Amino acid sequence: MVVTVRSLGLSGLQGYEVSAECFLSGGLPAFDVVGLPDAAVREARERVRAAVKNCGVKFPVSRITVNLAPAGRKKEGTVYDLPIFVGLLAAAGEIKSLPADAAFLGELSLTGALRGVNGVLPMALAAREAGIRQLFVPAENAAEATLAGGLTVYGVTDAASLTAHLRGEQPLSPAPVWTPEPEDRGGPDFRDVMGQENVKRALEVAAAGGHNILLIGSPGAGKSMLARRLPSILPDMSREEALSASAVWSVAGLLDRKHPLLSARPFRSPHHTASAAALAGGGPAMRPGEISLAHNGVLFLDELPEFRRDVLEALRQPLEEGAVTVARAGGTLHLPARFQLVCAMNPCRCGWRGHPSGRCTCSDREAAKYVEKISGPLLDRIDLHVSVPSVEYEAMRRRETPESSAAIRERVEAARAMQTRRFAGTDTACNAHMTPAQLARFCVLDGAGDRLMENAFSRMGLTARSHDRILRVARTIADLEGSDAIAPEHLAEAIQYRNTDILKG
Repeated sequence: MVVTVRSLGLSGLQGYEVSAECFLSGGLPAFDVVGLPDAAVREARERVRAAVKNCGVKFPVSRITVNLAPAGRKKEGTVYDLPIFVGLLAAAGEIKSLPADAAFLGELSLTGALRGVNGVLPMALAAREAGIRQLFVPAENAAEATLAGGLTVYGVTDAASLTAHLRGEQPLSPAPVWTPEPEDRGGPDFRDVMGQENVKRALEVAAAGGHNILLIGSPGAGKSMLARRLPSILPDMSREEALSASAVWSVAGLLDRKHPLLSARPFRSPHHTASAAALAGGGPAMRPGEISLAHNGVLFLDELPEFRRDVLEALRQPLEEGAVTVARAGGTLHLPARFQLVCAMNPCRCGWRGHPSGRCTCSDREAAKYVEKISGPLLDRIDLHVSVPSVEYEAMRRRETPESSAAIRERVEAARAMQTRRFAGTDTACNAHMTPAQLARFCVLDGAGDRLMENAFSRMGLTARSHDRILRVARTIADLEGSDAIAPEHLAEAIQYRNTDILKG
């Protein structure tokens, strides 16, 4: 007798349906799992055997064959323990019938208890699309699975309780749909930063339009301190953005099981010794990298020139496309990577070039060599280049409290509201992601603005990409002012943020 049990698998960040076909036949006792299983899937035989015996059910003495279909797709992980267990009991007649619209996933312990697995959210979303209406998952993953919607989720604690439910002896209660509770943002606030009003303004513009930004200044000027406060002024994620970001974290195993939906935008700050695979994703397990973990959030690269050249160049495609494709011998991985890049760097290796103290010991050639570690194409993809001057003594001793993040966020949210209305019905979320057609429609310049842009283009040696990025920043500045049109003063401010001379000290 062949029994088919529905389950789910993962390919990168995409879930897909898997059928566990269980067949009991005569012959010498054996237990085979086929369908391109990895080592963890093959080891399910021993976990299932022990779980069956420890939940009070007789293990069938026969030849057992389990096929995981589609058989040509590699199966990884421990998620198939539960469907193999259920299929085995059904094939042995211990369970009379299985619901046609039910799917099972989870890892079994030797005692029959269920352990949580990674990637439940994207698998639950795939289950909903496949017409599955009942999903049985480990109790640890139940809250996460309910986020998919359209499913009756059962959180299973152990194999014995699941067996009793399927026999109709003691039904399980569906897991309640998890809803987030209002949370206080807390965390670093801009009111802690004394002075640096020009940098705060640039970060406000970056937050309002989703623009990439580079902060350049001497040690102790506050670059990292300012960058780490950017999330405090970013608008909240929409439901779709939160689900998309949470799916990445679920696959990576970083979700809090008690709070499975990310409420705050991700902020990732990898060390400068990180490899290209750690940043872009891939590796032996083909998992998301830092740029995907920062999806719909912020990726902060401190000490930018200290990163390896190949690591920085891996950012170029994702910055343009909002996604990354990682091709390895083990397969091809397609990952979302719509992040806001924030970088910080010193003007030279010693860090003091241009400082009023005059303590810099680097020659012009040494300073140029330090900056040359960052390629022109990467710099061209960063919208705002901002100089962070040393804080003056008077600013440190100022008694009035600086503007709070909450006040800045109100202006940012008002600008984002304008962009939401502007791009309604499209895939564009903010000004930084405008398409060329949208750029031509929403970034029209008047005569004075056109002449200003023409002069800047020839004088600064701008590229077509930098020209478009200046227009996007100007559109954001106009939105912050509540203006429907881009005025010359908006364009002038956007142009000054494109001053690459600060890279020369």
